[in-house]
Amino acid sequence: MFKGYRIAFVLPCLLSSAASGQTFRSDTVTDRTHQLREVTVTETRRHHEVTSTAPLHIIDQEEILTLGITDMADALHRIPGVTLRDYGGAGGMKTVSVRGFGTKHTGVSYDGILLSDCQSGEIDLSRYSLDNVERLSLVIGDNDDIFIPARNASSPALLNIQTTGLPTDDVRPHLTAQLKMGSFGYVSPFLKYEQSLSERLVLSAMGEYTYAENDYPYRLLDSESRRTNSRMNSGHGEMNFVWHADAFNRLSGKLYYYDNDRQLPGVVHYNTNLSKETLHDRNFFGQLQYLTHNRSGWSLKWNAKFNWNGSVYEDPLIPNHNYDASYWQREWYTSASVLYVMSEQWAFDYSADYSFNNLNSSSPRTIGSRPYRHTALQSASAKYHGSRLTVLARLLYSLYLNDAQDGESAHNMRRLSPSVSLSYRLLPEEALFLRASYKNIFRSPTFNESYYFHYGSADLLPESTDQYNLGLTYESHTGLMDIQCTLDGYYNHVKDMIVAVPYNMFIWTCVNVGKVSVYGADATVSASCRISDRHALQLSGSYSYQQAENRTNETSPFYGNQIAYIPLHSGSIALGWENPWVSLSLHGSGISRRWANNQHTEGSGIDGYWDTGLTLWHTFRWGRQQLEARFDVKNLFDKQYEIVHFYPMPGRSWQLSLKYQL
Repeated sequence: MFKGYRIAFVLPCLLSSAASGQTFRSDTVTDRTHQLREVTVTETRRHHEVTSTAPLHIIDQEEILTLGITDMADALHRIPGVTLRDYGGAGGMKTVSVRGFGTKHTGVSYDGILLSDCQSGEIDLSRYSLDNVERLSLVIGDNDDIFIPARNASSPALLNIQTTGLPTDDVRPHLTAQLKMGSFGYVSPFLKYEQSLSERLVLSAMGEYTYAENDYPYRLLDSESRRTNSRMNSGHGEMNFVWHADAFNRLSGKLYYYDNDRQLPGVVHYNTNLSKETLHDRNFFGQLQYLTHNRSGWSLKWNAKFNWNGSVYEDPLIPNHNYDASYWQREWYTSASVLYVMSEQWAFDYSADYSFNNLNSSSPRTIGSRPYRHTALQSASAKYHGSRLTVLARLLYSLYLNDAQDGESAHNMRRLSPSVSLSYRLLPEEALFLRASYKNIFRSPTFNESYYFHYGSADLLPESTDQYNLGLTYESHTGLMDIQCTLDGYYNHVKDMIVAVPYNMFIWTCVNVGKVSVYGADATVSASCRISDRHALQLSGSYSYQQAENRTNETSPFYGNQIAYIPLHSGSIALGWENPWVSLSLHGSGISRRWANNQHTEGSGIDGYWDTGLTLWHTFRWGRQQLEARFDVKNLFDKQYEIVHFYPMPGRSWQLSLKYQL
């Protein structure tokens, strides 16, 4: 089945030691609190951003409210170095890339286990609502927590979405009911139930529904029109549990289902936006995680997941429906990680992952070869944490075995990828840190890039990336004022980049000809001031400079051009005022001029923009109950702009949300 390829990878059977007599502990070596009970939390979220050996950005529930963050796209706009592709409106697809690497190089994990899409390699973040998110974090490079699956270390950047909490002493049922309403036919009810049945077991269930017409007006060539074929009709539900069997063993699980039946708006060009395309996406997955510790410093983490994706694409405007197709992809995944904490300074981790992916299509004109892939990843990590110096080193081994039931298959691939990062406290009495990191990683071609009819190529090599980072971080706590600043400079290089080139006038194919160099700098500042018991001010800002240049062919007239959709400058700022009457946040984000293609052809320039928003909120409390009323004005000054060329974004709009919690 593997065409004679000998498999040298062995996934070991990992057995945990007998556990007795010791509670889960919080240690500074793994940067992970294994159990919240009987632990005093001494390191804040902000402090972790400062001490991290690689750039780390965290947004929690409190910031989502106080800084006026409205959705996943808005949250990512607040993080420097992030480039978001947004096709407009509540139903528009949203994908993220970091520091010029491209969307396929950004991993997204959901409660600790990576999301995947073997067909396109892109995760649509519009599927995930902030209403069910406790914390977002983006790490660029290696995660300080070495006790993670090997696959979570296989991307240049990783976005973590955390939704579930641990059991508490409060065993009463808790209910959250929310209703959002907004411009352009937007309505979204949300319901969540959670309860700690005991100090050891917590259950939760949630469901949300979103409907939007997305028929917002836009201006083009001094005339106005409205977006068409943009309706979205989606639903999402989850069930979760966390069970502490005893002081040493924890089991958690999740069932997830998503269904989105939407219309796909077309490009807007010369006042024409005709489109009849539709896409029906469905996604189901179930995942389990088991965690155990013992007295002697050994820990075991085991993950398992089954994922199914189905999509139905139709375009009645294409003659004979030639490109209509249904796609089905499946994934079986398991991972085992062993952590050994030798002392307060040293920790070691070994992780081994295995996954199986396959993709089927209803149309031979798209992907008719029915490809599948076996993936085996192994990582070995070591971490030293001293009084002023922290060093992390990791070696990742990747093995991809490709085959297809019909036709030619892609080549098998294997690679060793090293990484190292460090953080050093420059002054013993001040929270001033120098950090430096290097990471090498590679990306295997997606099934579309390898097998799509008259587009993919089975001869593709993987893309290889190198990333270097050097930064300073600082924080200060002076009386009522807290300040945190970070500044990072970086250089990224991508070789064997996969690009589509014309084979003839009608057929394009993917080849490895691209090289990209990215020079950049990211800066963040955060300050909070508690004026009194009932008044507080919070300021948050970010700035990013990205010079992402095409370095493919020195004789090409396009050599040195800025890569498509990567802005040279981007930034955000938010000012929040909490008070006993109506709290408010004024915030904005923007980017400079970009290009829609690497050739910078005439008419492909996309103007920069600055988008300003205003948020007002107040929380009413009585007893155990509370009602939060929030009103958002988006694009306050009705700025007409595009993120993706010929896909206009909405102008001024509003959103009202009422959240009841018991």
